[in-house]
Amino acid sequence: MKFQGWRHMSKQSKKGLVPELRFSEFEEKGEWVKRKLIDVTDKHVKWSFIGGPFGSNLKSSDYVPDGVRVIQLQNIGDAEFMDDYKIFTSEEKANELLSNNIYPGDIILSKMGDPVGRACLIPDNHPRYVMCSDGIRLVVDQEKFSKYFVYMLINSAWFRASVEKAATGSTRKRIGLDDLKKLPLIVPKLLKEQQKIADCLSSLDELIAALTQKYQTLQLYKKGLLQNLFPAEDKNLPALRFPEFLDSGTWIKTVLGEIATFSKGKGISKSDVEIDGKLPCIRYGELYTVYGETIDEVVSFTNIPVETLVLSKSNDVIIPASGETQEDIATASCVKKEGVALGSDLNIIRSNINGVFLSYYLNSSKKHEIAQMAQGISVIHLYPAQLKTLVIYLPPKSCEQQKIVDCLSFVDNLITAQTQKIEVLKIHKKGLMQ
Repeated sequence: MKFQGWRHMSKQSKKGLVPELRFSEFEEKGEWVKRKLIDVTDKHVKWSFIGGPFGSNLKSSDYVPDGVRVIQLQNIGDAEFMDDYKIFTSEEKANELLSNNIYPGDIILSKMGDPVGRACLIPDNHPRYVMCSDGIRLVVDQEKFSKYFVYMLINSAWFRASVEKAATGSTRKRIGLDDLKKLPLIVPKLLKEQQKIADCLSSLDELIAALTQKYQTLQLYKKGLLQNLFPAEDKNLPALRFPEFLDSGTWIKTVLGEIATFSKGKGISKSDVEIDGKLPCIRYGELYTVYGETIDEVVSFTNIPVETLVLSKSNDVIIPASGETQEDIATASCVKKEGVALGSDLNIIRSNINGVFLSYYLNSSKKHEIAQMAQGISVIHLYPAQLKTLVIYLPPKSCEQQKIVDCLSFVDNLITAQTQKIEVLKIHKKGLMQ
């Protein structure tokens, strides 16, 4: 993406408070100026810069099934409102805490967390909200400052560094309202220049949002395919079948132990993973944080002597042998490459069927069943002896397996391409902000 009308400033002009990249119509408009965060607040709005209530003023006993939405710390994302976690309080309590109310379009900052001082915009899902104790409301004076420019500046690396420096605490950083309002901002004198920058960055945000929406739609589409291309529990036929296989008969019942052998990997600790490692390796936690159903390229490497390790064969399916949650432990991936070192907390399923088909299958209709097999309280374990008994159904023809794999892999490739587009735009935006 290219934006017309800006120029790199000369070395001489960069001596003052001037950005390296500037729109051409503002080149002769002088240096930017220093302001404090409190200076951008709208003095005509009551409580335009205020923190959330004391914890004792909004307790869990004040929560109700429906009412005025309470914004929790986990809702304040890094330049993104996180809408998953929802709790409410009564209208009466919200009125009692009127000074701690916040409204659509306002900026909310976090007093603590990772990172401290992060900010997002309040969405228009509700007419008003109540902040949690660790939230800070900021209403920008839009006659003098561009709200979106200020919002982006707060989330910039430069301002974030000043927040970190002013924050207190070792394990979890926290910053108070008084310290935050004194932190410096450097802004263009002209509102028009602020707005031009804001328009540039917001156009990128809109594009990122559109691509993210498409990514989420593809994820939902894949989820639907996984649910319908494999038989549901105790069924011998999937809900959807490709036309050429409609007359091929029911899927054949078997157990995993009849089509596969089982083993475990050997120890690869976190400290064994090295940037300059020569041998590709997979640790169990990467299955549900990095990889999908297919592992083509490996992200970690080690220098542990190969003779002490267990190496993959192409078509191996791996699944965690232990984990913290049942959802994590029921995550399967097919390793497409030979010679990848597999960690000790991995079960290795070496089958005589299409491994990618098997990994998709296990991650769809068998995920809940596998999770129920696992044992443990604080740490959950899954053993080969349990996996061997897992009942599965297979298409009568191997070409039907491949057809299903091709369909799902195509969707996965679309999802990967979409992810890459989003990441490229985020990097581009970060570069512009710098």
